[in-house]
Amino acid sequence: MKKTSEHQNLLAQLQHVADGLGKTLAPFCEVVLHDLTEPDHAILAIHNNLSGRSVGAPATELGLARAADPGFDQVIANYPNTFPDGRLAKSTSVGIKDSDGRYVAALCLNVDLTVFRSLNTMLTQFGSVDAAAAVNETIVPTGADAIRLRIDDFAARHGTTPRALKTDERRALMRELKETGLSDVRRAMDIVAAYLNVSRATVYNDARIEIQL
Repeated sequence: MKKTSEHQNLLAQLQHVADGLGKTLAPFCEVVLHDLTEPDHAILAIHNNLSGRSVGAPATELGLARAADPGFDQVIANYPNTFPDGRLAKSTSVGIKDSDGRYVAALCLNVDLTVFRSLNTMLTQFGSVDAAAAVNETIVPTGADAIRLRIDDFAARHGTTPRALKTDERRALMRELKETGLSDVRRAMDIVAAYLNVSRATVYNDARIEIQL
């Protein structure tokens, strides 16, 4: 297929996209740009080369099928694949059409799963515990730390930050601290006031009104 100025512009822009993706996803993801107008020499750019291919290599079966059929799926995501040396991969292929609806390029991502599967195994091993161990211990924050953690959790559940809590939210917070016994912690009101950046009087008033309600 003869390249038009539109094709050349698309391919030029896609080279920048491939370069950016390659730098962002290095070193675990191979990024390949295929020029489907020249299937015998389709690979126009390859970043983080994991498959051992080179620029000028021919299109894959998927590339040939897409080039021959404008109705072929434009995005095929997360399909299983294998590198030439047997490593398992997860691939995504995105077809690029011109203004006439013909496929002229494909941008492909091939993720090496070997490292991630090894890492998952190591994390599973690292996170395992001996349920038969005789030691019985809990690490639970107490005092001021427990109050601050409860406030952080409350704010997160309400989609805000501790210092941005509105009046009604502060009063609901005080009720929660009361119900969990945290308002009985020594100097609890001072801790809350400092963490919310409000006066002690405001905190006492919020607590008093909430109790009355």
